Amino acid sequence: MAAFLRTVFLPHLAGTRKRNSSLLLRSTSVIRWSPQKSFSKGFPGLQARVQPLPLLIAIGGGYVGYDQYERYRDRQLEKLGIAVPPRIANEVQVTIYKSIPTRLLSRAWGRLNQVDLPTWLRKPIYRLYIWTFGVNMKEAAVEDLQHYRNLGEFFRRKLKPQARPVCDSHCVISPADGKILHFGHVKNCEVEQVKGVTYSLETFLGPHTWTESFTVNRNEDDPGTFQDSLVTKEGNELFHCVVYLAPGDYHCFHSPADWRVAHRRHFPGSLMSVNPGVARWIKELFCHNERVVLSGDWTHGFFSLTAVGATNVGSIRIYFDEELRTNNPRYNKGSYNDFSYLTNNNQKGVTMRKGEHLGEFNLGSTIVLLFEAPQNFTFSLQPGQKIHFGEPLGTM
Repeated sequence: MAAFLRTVFLPHLAGTRKRNSSLLLRSTSVIRWSPQKSFSKGFPGLQARVQPLPLLIAIGGGYVGYDQYERYRDRQLEKLGIAVPPRIANEVQVTIYKSIPTRLLSRAWGRLNQVDLPTWLRKPIYRLYIWTFGVNMKEAAVEDLQHYRNLGEFFRRKLKPQARPVCDSHCVISPADGKILHFGHVKNCEVEQVKGVTYSLETFLGPHTWTESFTVNRNEDDPGTFQDSLVTKEGNELFHCVVYLAPGDYHCFHSPADWRVAHRRHFPGSLMSVNPGVARWIKELFCHNERVVLSGDWTHGFFSLTAVGATNVGSIRIYFDEELRTNNPRYNKGSYNDFSYLTNNNQKGVTMRKGEHLGEFNLGSTIVLLFEAPQNFTFSLQPGQKIHFGEPLGTM
Protein backbone atom coordinates (compact mmCIF):
# COMPACT_ATOMS: atom_id res chain seq x y z
CA MET A 1 0.00 0.00 0.00
CA ALA A 2 2.79 2.42 0.92
CA ALA A 3 4.50 1.71 -2.37
CA PHE A 4 1.21 2.29 -4.19
CA LEU A 5 0.72 5.68 -2.49
CA ARG A 6 4.25 6.76 -3.31
CA THR A 7 3.74 5.74 -6.94
CA VAL A 8 0.30 7.34 -7.50
CA PHE A 9 -0.22 10.31 -5.14
CA LEU A 10 3.25 11.81 -4.65
CA PRO A 11 3.76 12.71 -8.34
CA HIS A 12 0.25 14.22 -8.33
CA LEU A 13 1.01 16.35 -5.24
CA ALA A 14 4.30 17.50 -6.74
CA GLY A 15 2.51 18.62 -9.91
CA THR A 16 -0.05 20.47 -7.83
CA ARG A 17 2.73 22.33 -5.98
CA LYS A 18 4.33 23.34 -9.27
CA ARG A 19 1.03 24.62 -10.65
CA ASN A 20 0.30 26.56 -7.45
CA SER A 21 3.80 28.06 -7.47
CA SER A 22 3.38 29.10 -11.11
CA LEU A 23 0.01 30.65 -10.35
CA LEU A 24 1.45 32.50 -7.34
CA LEU A 25 4.31 33.87 -9.45
CA ARG A 26 1.91 35.14 -12.10
CA SER A 27 -0.31 36.75 -9.52
CA THR A 28 2.58 38.72 -8.02
CA SER A 29 2.83 40.65 -11.28
CA VAL A 30 -0.47 42.26 -10.25
CA ILE A 31 -0.44 42.11 -6.42
CA ARG A 32 2.50 42.24 -4.06
CA TRP A 33 2.50 40.97 -0.48
CA SER A 34 4.02 43.23 2.08
CA PRO A 35 4.37 42.57 5.78
CA GLN A 36 4.61 46.32 6.56
CA LYS A 37 1.78 47.96 4.59
CA SER A 38 -1.83 47.05 4.15
CA PHE A 39 -4.18 47.64 1.24
CA SER A 40 -7.19 47.93 3.51
CA LYS A 41 -8.32 46.97 6.97
CA GLY A 42 -10.10 43.95 5.57
CA PHE A 43 -7.03 42.65 3.72
CA PRO A 44 -3.93 43.16 5.84
CA GLY A 45 -0.68 42.88 3.91
CA LEU A 46 -2.26 43.50 0.47
CA GLN A 47 -0.77 46.45 -1.40
CA ALA A 48 -1.78 47.64 -4.87
CA ARG A 49 0.79 49.06 -7.25
CA VAL A 50 -0.24 52.72 -7.83
CA GLN A 51 1.63 54.63 -10.55
CA PRO A 52 1.73 58.39 -9.67
CA LEU A 53 2.16 59.72 -13.24
CA PRO A 54 -0.96 58.08 -14.72
CA LEU A 55 -2.88 59.15 -11.63
CA LEU A 56 -1.82 62.79 -12.06
CA ILE A 57 -2.62 62.66 -15.77
CA ALA A 58 -6.08 61.26 -14.99
CA ILE A 59 -6.76 63.94 -12.36
CA GLY A 60 -5.44 66.72 -14.61
CA GLY A 61 -7.42 65.45 -17.58
CA GLY A 62 -10.57 65.30 -15.50
CA TYR A 63 -10.05 68.86 -14.25
CA VAL A 64 -9.41 70.19 -17.78
CA GLY A 65 -12.51 68.39 -19.05
CA TYR A 66 -14.65 69.82 -16.27
CA ASP A 67 -13.21 73.31 -16.88
CA GLN A 68 -13.99 73.11 -20.60
CA TYR A 69 -17.53 71.99 -19.80
CA GLU A 70 -17.96 74.98 -17.48
CA ARG A 71 -16.71 77.34 -20.21
CA TYR A 72 -19.05 75.75 -22.75
CA ARG A 73 -21.98 76.17 -20.37
CA ASP A 74 -21.06 79.84 -19.81
CA ARG A 75 -20.96 80.46 -23.56
CA GLN A 76 -24.38 78.89 -24.00
CA LEU A 77 -25.81 81.06 -21.22
CA GLU A 78 -24.29 84.18 -22.79
CA LYS A 79 -25.90 83.28 -26.14
CA LEU A 80 -29.24 83.21 -24.34
CA GLY A 81 -28.58 86.69 -22.97
CA ILE A 82 -27.98 85.53 -19.41
CA ALA A 83 -25.21 87.43 -17.61
CA VAL A 84 -22.50 85.08 -16.39
CA PRO A 85 -20.21 86.34 -13.59
CA PRO A 86 -16.48 85.88 -14.30
CA ARG A 87 -14.83 82.82 -12.75
CA ILE A 88 -11.86 84.12 -10.78
CA ALA A 89 -8.87 81.95 -9.90
CA ASN A 90 -8.29 81.43 -6.19
CA GLU A 91 -4.97 82.07 -4.44
CA VAL A 92 -3.87 78.44 -4.72
CA GLN A 93 -4.43 78.38 -8.48
CA VAL A 94 -2.56 81.67 -8.93
CA THR A 95 0.32 80.43 -6.76
CA ILE A 96 0.60 77.21 -8.76
CA TYR A 97 0.59 79.18 -12.02
CA LYS A 98 3.23 81.60 -10.74
CA SER A 99 5.42 78.68 -9.64
CA ILE A 100 5.93 77.71 -13.29
CA PRO A 101 9.38 79.05 -14.34
CA THR A 102 7.94 81.30 -17.07
CA ARG A 103 10.78 83.81 -16.74
CA LEU A 104 13.38 81.13 -17.38
CA LEU A 105 11.34 79.67 -20.23
CA SER A 106 10.94 83.13 -21.75
CA ARG A 107 14.69 83.77 -21.63
CA ALA A 108 15.27 80.41 -23.30
CA TRP A 109 12.67 81.27 -25.94
CA GLY A 110 14.36 84.63 -26.51
CA ARG A 111 17.72 82.94 -27.14
CA LEU A 112 16.07 80.45 -29.48
CA ASN A 113 14.53 83.32 -31.43
CA GLN A 114 18.01 84.72 -32.09
CA VAL A 115 19.29 81.51 -33.67
CA ASP A 116 19.64 82.01 -37.43
CA LEU A 117 17.60 79.56 -39.48
CA PRO A 118 18.97 77.89 -42.62
CA THR A 119 17.73 79.65 -45.74
CA TRP A 120 15.82 76.58 -46.93
CA LEU A 121 13.98 76.31 -43.59
CA ARG A 122 12.83 79.92 -43.26
CA LYS A 123 9.85 79.85 -45.60
CA PRO A 124 8.28 76.66 -44.13
CA ILE A 125 8.68 77.94 -40.54
CA TYR A 126 7.36 81.43 -41.24
CA ARG A 127 4.51 80.19 -43.42
CA LEU A 128 3.37 77.92 -40.60
CA TYR A 129 3.42 80.88 -38.22
CA ILE A 130 1.57 83.07 -40.74
CA TRP A 131 -1.11 80.42 -41.20
CA THR A 132 -1.47 79.78 -37.46
CA PHE A 133 -1.81 83.41 -36.35
CA GLY A 134 -3.21 85.08 -39.49
CA VAL A 135 -0.28 87.40 -40.23
CA ASN A 136 -0.79 89.86 -43.10
CA MET A 137 2.60 89.94 -44.80
CA LYS A 138 1.37 92.34 -47.51
CA GLU A 139 1.70 95.10 -44.91
CA ALA A 140 5.30 94.22 -44.04
CA ALA A 141 8.07 96.48 -45.26
CA VAL A 142 9.89 93.33 -46.47
CA GLU A 143 7.58 90.61 -47.77
CA ASP A 144 10.37 88.18 -48.70
CA LEU A 145 10.39 85.58 -45.91
CA GLN A 146 13.99 84.57 -46.58
CA HIS A 147 15.06 88.08 -45.58
CA TYR A 148 14.33 87.35 -41.91
CA ARG A 149 17.28 85.45 -40.51
CA ASN A 150 15.56 84.30 -37.33
CA LEU A 151 12.22 84.29 -35.55
CA GLY A 152 13.13 87.39 -33.57
CA GLU A 153 13.55 89.46 -36.73
CA PHE A 154 10.29 88.12 -38.11
CA PHE A 155 8.41 89.01 -34.90
CA ARG A 156 9.81 92.55 -34.97
CA ARG A 157 9.13 93.11 -38.67
CA LYS A 158 8.45 96.69 -39.73
CA LEU A 159 5.45 97.87 -41.72
CA LYS A 160 5.25 99.82 -44.93
CA PRO A 161 5.01 103.57 -44.21
CA GLN A 162 1.56 103.85 -45.81
CA ALA A 163 0.20 100.76 -44.03
CA ARG A 164 -0.72 102.67 -40.85
CA PRO A 165 -1.76 106.28 -41.48
CA VAL A 166 -1.89 108.30 -38.26
CA CYS A 167 -5.18 110.05 -37.60
CA ASP A 168 -4.55 113.77 -37.04
CA SER A 169 -8.08 114.80 -36.12
CA HIS A 170 -8.17 112.89 -32.83
CA CYS A 171 -6.12 113.66 -29.74
CA VAL A 172 -5.37 110.03 -28.75
CA ILE A 173 -4.61 107.19 -31.16
CA SER A 174 -4.01 103.48 -30.66
CA PRO A 175 -0.34 102.86 -29.83
CA ALA A 176 -0.35 99.38 -31.42
CA ASP A 177 -2.24 96.81 -33.44
CA GLY A 178 -4.41 94.64 -31.24
CA LYS A 179 -7.74 94.02 -29.59
CA ILE A 180 -9.51 96.41 -27.25
CA LEU A 181 -10.02 94.56 -23.96
CA HIS A 182 -11.51 97.42 -21.98
CA PHE A 183 -11.73 101.22 -21.77
CA GLY A 184 -13.51 103.90 -19.79
CA HIS A 185 -13.28 105.94 -16.61
CA VAL A 186 -11.14 104.89 -13.66
CA LYS A 187 -13.45 104.51 -10.67
CA ASN A 188 -12.69 104.00 -6.98
CA CYS A 189 -8.95 103.49 -7.68
CA GLU A 190 -9.80 100.32 -9.61
CA VAL A 191 -9.11 99.63 -13.29
CA GLU A 192 -10.86 96.95 -15.32
CA GLN A 193 -8.52 94.67 -17.28
CA VAL A 194 -11.58 92.98 -18.81
CA LYS A 195 -15.26 93.40 -18.01
CA GLY A 196 -15.90 92.50 -14.39
CA VAL A 197 -12.26 91.81 -13.47
CA THR A 198 -10.31 94.68 -11.92
CA TYR A 199 -6.93 95.54 -10.48
CA SER A 200 -5.68 98.20 -8.09
CA LEU A 201 -4.48 101.41 -9.70
CA GLU A 202 -1.92 102.01 -6.95
CA THR A 203 -0.57 98.46 -7.11
CA PHE A 204 -0.26 98.71 -10.88
CA LEU A 205 1.61 102.05 -10.95
CA GLY A 206 3.33 101.80 -7.57
CA PRO A 207 3.76 104.59 -5.00
CA HIS A 208 3.25 108.05 -6.46
CA THR A 209 6.76 109.19 -5.52
CA TRP A 210 7.48 109.20 -9.24
CA THR A 211 5.16 112.21 -9.64
CA GLU A 212 7.93 114.29 -8.11
CA SER A 213 9.65 114.14 -11.51
CA PHE A 214 7.15 116.61 -12.98
CA THR A 215 4.82 119.32 -11.82
CA VAL A 216 1.62 118.17 -10.13
CA ASN A 217 -0.96 120.77 -9.16
CA ARG A 218 -2.79 119.14 -6.27
CA ASN A 219 -3.82 120.13 -2.79
CA GLU A 220 -1.01 118.93 -0.51
CA ASP A 221 -3.20 119.36 2.57
CA ASP A 222 -5.88 117.05 1.22
CA PRO A 223 -4.44 114.78 -1.52
CA GLY A 224 -7.46 112.48 -1.33
CA THR A 225 -7.17 109.04 -2.86
CA PHE A 226 -4.36 107.75 -5.02
CA GLN A 227 -6.54 108.37 -8.06
CA ASP A 228 -7.12 111.97 -6.97
CA SER A 229 -3.38 112.52 -6.64
CA LEU A 230 -2.94 111.76 -10.35
CA VAL A 231 -5.50 114.32 -11.54
CA THR A 232 -3.66 117.62 -11.87
CA LYS A 233 -6.39 119.93 -13.13
CA GLU A 234 -9.78 120.69 -11.65
CA GLY A 235 -12.68 119.25 -13.61
CA ASN A 236 -10.57 116.54 -15.23
CA GLU A 237 -11.04 112.79 -14.86
CA LEU A 238 -8.84 109.72 -15.21
CA PHE A 239 -9.37 107.40 -18.19
CA HIS A 240 -7.89 104.07 -19.22
CA CYS A 241 -7.64 101.83 -22.28
CA VAL A 242 -6.24 98.29 -22.62
CA VAL A 243 -4.92 97.00 -25.97
CA TYR A 244 -3.99 93.32 -26.28
CA LEU A 245 -1.39 92.39 -28.92
CA ALA A 246 -1.86 88.84 -30.23
CA PRO A 247 1.15 86.82 -31.48
CA GLY A 248 0.20 87.54 -35.11
CA ASP A 249 -0.01 91.32 -34.63
CA TYR A 250 2.57 93.94 -35.49
CA HIS A 251 4.79 93.94 -32.37
CA CYS A 252 6.06 97.52 -32.25
CA PHE A 253 4.23 100.22 -30.31
CA HIS A 254 4.13 103.98 -30.84
CA SER A 255 3.34 107.17 -29.00
CA PRO A 256 -0.45 107.56 -28.65
CA ALA A 257 -0.30 111.36 -28.30
CA ASP A 258 1.98 114.37 -28.07
CA TRP A 259 3.38 114.09 -24.56
CA ARG A 260 6.51 114.28 -22.40
CA VAL A 261 7.97 111.18 -20.72
CA ALA A 262 9.52 112.13 -17.40
CA HIS A 263 9.92 108.86 -15.55
CA ARG A 264 10.27 105.11 -16.03
CA ARG A 265 9.40 102.46 -13.47
CA HIS A 266 10.28 98.81 -14.16
CA PHE A 267 8.47 96.07 -12.22
CA PRO A 268 10.19 92.67 -12.48
CA GLY A 269 7.51 90.04 -12.12
CA SER A 270 5.90 86.92 -13.45
CA LEU A 271 5.35 86.30 -17.14
CA MET A 272 1.91 84.74 -17.19
CA SER A 273 -0.15 84.73 -20.35
CA VAL A 274 -2.20 87.90 -20.90
CA ASN A 275 -4.63 86.56 -23.50
CA PRO A 276 -8.26 87.57 -22.83
CA GLY A 277 -9.16 84.15 -21.40
CA VAL A 278 -6.47 84.36 -18.72
CA ALA A 279 -7.26 88.05 -18.10
CA ARG A 280 -10.82 87.03 -17.23
CA TRP A 281 -9.56 84.30 -14.90
CA ILE A 282 -6.80 85.96 -12.86
CA LYS A 283 -7.62 89.10 -10.93
CA GLU A 284 -4.86 91.73 -11.00
CA LEU A 285 -3.02 89.80 -13.72
CA PHE A 286 -1.32 92.97 -14.95
CA CYS A 287 -0.06 93.66 -11.43
CA HIS A 288 1.54 90.19 -11.20
CA ASN A 289 3.35 90.42 -14.53
CA GLU A 290 6.55 92.21 -15.44
CA ARG A 291 5.85 95.68 -16.81
CA VAL A 292 7.44 98.99 -17.72
CA VAL A 293 5.53 102.14 -16.72
CA LEU A 294 6.35 105.33 -18.64
CA SER A 295 4.78 108.34 -16.95
CA GLY A 296 4.72 112.02 -17.72
CA ASP A 297 2.25 114.67 -18.86
CA TRP A 298 0.47 116.07 -21.87
CA THR A 299 -1.54 119.17 -22.56
CA HIS A 300 -4.40 117.95 -20.33
CA GLY A 301 -2.31 116.72 -17.38
CA PHE A 302 -1.10 113.28 -16.32
CA PHE A 303 -0.34 110.68 -19.02
CA SER A 304 1.17 107.19 -18.84
CA LEU A 305 1.80 104.20 -21.07
CA THR A 306 2.56 100.78 -19.58
CA ALA A 307 3.99 97.87 -21.55
CA VAL A 308 2.99 94.61 -19.83
CA GLY A 309 5.12 91.51 -20.44
CA ALA A 310 3.74 88.01 -20.91
CA THR A 311 4.85 84.42 -21.46
CA ASN A 312 7.66 84.38 -24.05
CA VAL A 313 7.73 88.20 -23.94
CA GLY A 314 10.62 88.57 -21.55
CA SER A 315 12.08 91.44 -23.54
CA ILE A 316 10.35 94.84 -23.55
CA ARG A 317 12.42 97.40 -25.41
CA ILE A 318 12.07 101.17 -25.17
CA TYR A 319 13.97 102.76 -28.05
CA PHE A 320 15.20 105.86 -26.23
CA ASP A 321 16.15 103.96 -23.02
CA GLU A 322 19.31 101.88 -23.48
CA GLU A 323 19.59 101.28 -19.72
CA LEU A 324 16.38 99.22 -19.52
CA ARG A 325 16.86 95.45 -19.10
CA THR A 326 13.71 93.37 -18.66
CA ASN A 327 13.42 89.72 -17.57
CA ASN A 328 16.87 89.94 -16.10
CA PRO A 329 17.72 87.33 -13.42
CA ARG A 330 19.43 89.96 -11.25
CA TYR A 331 16.06 91.62 -10.57
CA ASN A 332 13.74 89.99 -8.03
CA LYS A 333 10.00 89.81 -8.37
CA GLY A 334 8.08 92.05 -6.01
CA SER A 335 10.40 95.05 -6.37
CA TYR A 336 10.63 97.95 -8.79
CA ASN A 337 13.36 100.11 -10.28
CA ASP A 338 12.95 103.83 -10.96
CA PHE A 339 14.70 105.96 -13.55
CA SER A 340 14.14 109.66 -14.20
CA TYR A 341 14.54 111.18 -17.65
CA LEU A 342 14.82 114.62 -16.08
CA THR A 343 18.43 115.62 -15.49
CA ASN A 344 20.30 118.83 -14.83
CA ASN A 345 21.04 119.08 -18.53
CA ASN A 346 17.58 118.01 -19.68
CA GLN A 347 14.65 119.35 -17.68
CA LYS A 348 12.17 118.58 -20.45
CA GLY A 349 12.43 114.80 -20.29
CA VAL A 350 11.77 112.86 -23.50
CA THR A 351 9.37 114.57 -25.88
CA MET A 352 7.25 112.17 -27.95
CA ARG A 353 5.15 113.03 -30.97
CA LYS A 354 1.94 111.24 -31.84
CA GLY A 355 2.74 108.17 -33.95
CA GLU A 356 6.47 108.23 -33.22
CA HIS A 357 8.19 104.85 -32.65
CA LEU A 358 8.36 104.13 -28.93
CA GLY A 359 9.27 100.46 -28.36
CA GLU A 360 8.66 96.82 -29.19
CA PHE A 361 7.81 93.40 -27.76
CA ASN A 362 9.32 90.08 -28.75
CA LEU A 363 5.85 88.53 -29.04
CA GLY A 364 2.26 89.52 -28.31
CA SER A 365 1.50 91.36 -25.08
CA THR A 366 -0.52 94.29 -23.69
CA ILE A 367 -0.45 98.09 -23.61
CA VAL A 368 -2.30 99.95 -20.84
CA LEU A 369 -2.95 103.68 -21.22
CA LEU A 370 -3.86 105.77 -18.16
CA PHE A 371 -4.35 109.48 -18.73
CA GLU A 372 -6.05 112.58 -17.45
CA ALA A 373 -8.51 114.40 -19.69
CA PRO A 374 -11.50 116.77 -19.47
CA GLN A 375 -14.86 115.27 -18.61
CA ASN A 376 -16.09 115.58 -22.20
CA PHE A 377 -13.47 113.13 -23.49
CA THR A 378 -15.27 110.31 -25.32
CA PHE A 379 -13.96 106.96 -26.53
CA SER A 380 -14.91 105.94 -30.08
CA LEU A 381 -14.49 102.21 -29.41
CA GLN A 382 -16.36 98.96 -28.89
CA PRO A 383 -15.18 96.27 -26.41
CA GLY A 384 -13.44 93.43 -28.22
CA GLN A 385 -12.94 95.27 -31.48
CA LYS A 386 -9.76 94.95 -33.53
CA ILE A 387 -7.77 98.13 -33.91
CA HIS A 388 -4.64 99.20 -35.75
CA PHE A 389 -1.89 101.57 -34.75
CA GLY A 390 -2.79 105.11 -35.79
CA GLU A 391 -6.56 104.68 -35.52
CA PRO A 392 -8.41 106.98 -33.08
CA LEU A 393 -9.22 105.92 -29.53
CA GLY A 394 -11.22 108.97 -28.59
CA THR A 395 -11.50 112.74 -28.68
CA MET A 396 -13.14 115.70 -26.95
